Amino acid sequence: MAAEDDQNQLVVETTCGSLLSQLQKIWDEVGESDEARDKMLIQIDQECLDVYKRKVDQATKSRSHLLQALADAKLELATLLASLGEKSFDGIPEKTSGTIKEQLAAIAPALEQLWKQKDERVKEFSDVQTQILKICGEIAGNSDRAGTQVVVDVSDLSLKKLDEFHEQLQELQKEKSDRLHKVLELVSTVHDLCAVLGIDFYTTVTEVHPSLNDATGVESKSISNDTLATLAKTVVALKEDKKQRLQKLQDLATQLTDLWNLMDTSEEEQSLFNHVTCNISASVDEVNVPGALALDLIEQAETEVERLDQLKASKMKEIAFKRQGELEEIFARAHVEIDTQAARERILALIDSGNVEPTELLADMDNQIVKAKEEALGRKDILDKVEKWMSACEEESWLEDYNRDDNRYNASRGAHLNLKRAEKARILVNKIPALVDTLVGKTRTWEEDHGMTFMYDGVPLLAMLDEYAMLRHEREEEKRRLKDQKKIQEQPVPDLETAFGSRASPARPVSGTKKVVGPRANGTPNRRLSLNQNGSRSGKRDSMKPVSPMNHAKEDAASRVSGTEPAPTTP
Repeated sequence: MAAEDDQNQLVVETTCGSLLSQLQKIWDEVGESDEARDKMLIQIDQECLDVYKRKVDQATKSRSHLLQALADAKLELATLLASLGEKSFDGIPEKTSGTIKEQLAAIAPALEQLWKQKDERVKEFSDVQTQILKICGEIAGNSDRAGTQVVVDVSDLSLKKLDEFHEQLQELQKEKSDRLHKVLELVSTVHDLCAVLGIDFYTTVTEVHPSLNDATGVESKSISNDTLATLAKTVVALKEDKKQRLQKLQDLATQLTDLWNLMDTSEEEQSLFNHVTCNISASVDEVNVPGALALDLIEQAETEVERLDQLKASKMKEIAFKRQGELEEIFARAHVEIDTQAARERILALIDSGNVEPTELLADMDNQIVKAKEEALGRKDILDKVEKWMSACEEESWLEDYNRDDNRYNASRGAHLNLKRAEKARILVNKIPALVDTLVGKTRTWEEDHGMTFMYDGVPLLAMLDEYAMLRHEREEEKRRLKDQKKIQEQPVPDLETAFGSRASPARPVSGTKKVVGPRANGTPNRRLSLNQNGSRSGKRDSMKPVSPMNHAKEDAASRVSGTEPAPTTP
């Protein structure tokens, strides 16, 4: 460092000496006097001294400024540390030695870093306070506060203070979340209620607050106390409206059901109001189908109830006769005779008199139908066996016709089918005695249990069975007598059927669908007794045509019930 100063001094001296030497040469050439020369040199020395003084003054001022800057920097450093709540800082130099500029250079990075940290801290404070102010405004329902500029207190930017603001913000955010959840829950409830009641949802929630419309985002929805209170009142009002509408609809559904049952309305017509009757026993919370309680639906149900009320009076006779027809059909299937004409006249008289309510009349007829079904169910086992007995008797009658046909073994179309039917008919006919015994036993048990006679189409069944057993015995005796007589008069003839077996023979076919008993109506055999006007059997049968013993038994039993004697059996 000293060598460098000496070199600079040498350069200065060399430069000043060369200049002074050059000045001496000029003076010599000009011929300046020594006095002028000395005066000029003194002037030069004074000017140089003035320059040095100015430089010294400037250096002094610069030092003062640097010292002030260093003091300000230290003060600013302390202020920043206090504002940020920092007791120490790693960037501050531990020693304060060295030149002023060195000290400033050492402290400058720390100041820069602290200023940067302060700016960041101020931004954090501003952000958290802005959010706090916004949420407070949303809760208070004052949206203007959300745009207010936040003023940060820079005197306290400590982390402790920042944490306090963060805790406050978290509490407010939780409260906001709870309020938003509650608002969305209430809005969803309003939506469901409006859907069920057929009310416009958007109009309803917009009247509470415009932000509740689905077009706005979730975060934009109002969560103020007024909004929550108004929403809660709206939900209560809608629930009360729902309760009243459901009660009214259920009353209408009950009336509709009663009228349908009264007038035997078809299921197709009833299905048009399934949306009404489906909620007849539902609770308020169970009705969630959109439009289920709409006003137009209730009005539609009211209109239908009024229409059916007007129609009820004019259809009562038709409905009552329909019930009577059902009752008669049950008795007919059960082969129980009733006085249908008297029953219908009684119904007309009751309706025309007006002394009985239509519902009471139909309820009484429904009770009769229930009892008739129970009675028919109790007779079913016996009736099923009667059907088997009569079917077997029909096959017996057909078999006798078949056996009397001399051409039954001739080879013809269908002969083999008749042959097979004959084989099955013989097996069935052999079971008739056991079937009759079983039927007699069941009938007697039934009569003992019920304390009354078991009637079949107005004829005692046991009488029919007794007559059948007697006639069957007589026919068997007659067959044996004719067979013995034939053996005496003629030579024995081999049994053609045994000889030919199942082989088809040239004979004309015998119809497999021949009816021996009367015609059938509605698919049920018409096995009513063939009586004349006096209640007796036909006096004479065609001696060429066999008649089933079952038919004989039925006619004879009916004759005994009517008080007439049966005609003699023709072999």
